[in-house]
Amino acid sequence: MRRPAITSLAAAAVAAALATSCSSPGTAASGGEGAEEVEVALITSTSGPLASYGEQYLRGFEAGLDHATGGTGKIDGVEIKVSRYDDGGDPAKGVSLAKKSAGQGVRIIAGTAASGVATQIAPVAAQNKVLYISGPAATDALTGANRYTFRSGRQTFQDVATAQRILEAQEGGEAGEDGKSGKGGKGRKVVVLAQDNAFGQANVAAVESVLGTGGTTVDSVLAPPSATDLTPTATKVKAAGPDMVFVAWAGDTAQSMWTTLDQQGVLDAATVVTGLDSRAGYPVFGKARDKVTLLAHYVPGAVDNPEAKAVEEYFGKKGWKTDLFTPDGFNAAQMVARAVREAGADGDTDAMVKALEGHTFAGIKGENTVRAGDHALLQPMFQAEFDGDAPKVVQTLDAREVAPAEKKIG
Repeated sequence: MRRPAITSLAAAAVAAALATSCSSPGTAASGGEGAEEVEVALITSTSGPLASYGEQYLRGFEAGLDHATGGTGKIDGVEIKVSRYDDGGDPAKGVSLAKKSAGQGVRIIAGTAASGVATQIAPVAAQNKVLYISGPAATDALTGANRYTFRSGRQTFQDVATAQRILEAQEGGEAGEDGKSGKGGKGRKVVVLAQDNAFGQANVAAVESVLGTGGTTVDSVLAPPSATDLTPTATKVKAAGPDMVFVAWAGDTAQSMWTTLDQQGVLDAATVVTGLDSRAGYPVFGKARDKVTLLAHYVPGAVDNPEAKAVEEYFGKKGWKTDLFTPDGFNAAQMVARAVREAGADGDTDAMVKALEGHTFAGIKGENTVRAGDHALLQPMFQAEFDGDAPKVVQTLDAREVAPAEKKIG
């Protein structure tokens, strides 16, 4: 059932809950006689190369908290107080913020957009027994990292598994029961084009795991994240003679990268698969738009369910537009609400962990399930294509089709 529109007073309550706190964080405190609160530290990028991803996440979290609390900012009378911190994409800064928050009594940390930051915060969560719900950071290393680490977005394996399913369909092949390459992959050569960072390296590993079977050879070309002249990189990709190029790229050099690939003939020489980026990234494909096969974590406006409607309604009031990582923030807020509902203002971390393990809930993309065994977030994925200036969904892949193999929690 769709929740009625919130009143302006309720909206103000959620906005106040999401204002950056200037006071010392604490797990539970009195905000007045009999009042209780739980503080959540949102540590993400609002500056640096992934700043736009962090902003999308924060807006999604705000809408998700509104939806989960009926516009009150409270769960069972416990106020959810949110403090925002900018890690700038710097692992050292992210770790420092996480340690400071944990040391001041915060029991829930969420939000990370950069994989390199997320993998460093996860051990801090375990050491301090703090619930950690990562955001858009896609590295597979977070799944099964420890019992205190969860994720609110997809992971790299799900991207690659989506690409594999798309390619199998295009080639008339069939995937095996484990989701790995079937008869369509024999003799195929795949080159992964990515930046030489945690995100890029995770994509190489995932492609090798998913596509590097059945006679398929996987190579990689990794570019320095700071590189602006990408002609040498594109030349290396073409010289490798791939049948397929899997592109995993993030940041403000994307437009230059696509233009260079097109100019160097890479897009005409091989099937090129990549993930759909944020709205701001739609134009970066330029003339390459019709030469690229798109897998998608999320396509704005593609799903019509109560959660998606709630987000569109909330964003409409704010003058915002949903984007690629809106679902990650929305999911995180719902997970926080679930954790607080079960643990109360005491913030018992073990109770929060238990509440999230195996939890199934509705999100903007559809149904999500936190796999109890390793905390992978099972979710649907999409194939997309451009229809004019905007993408549309070609097919929706069930969460089970793209689920990573279960890991043992480390």
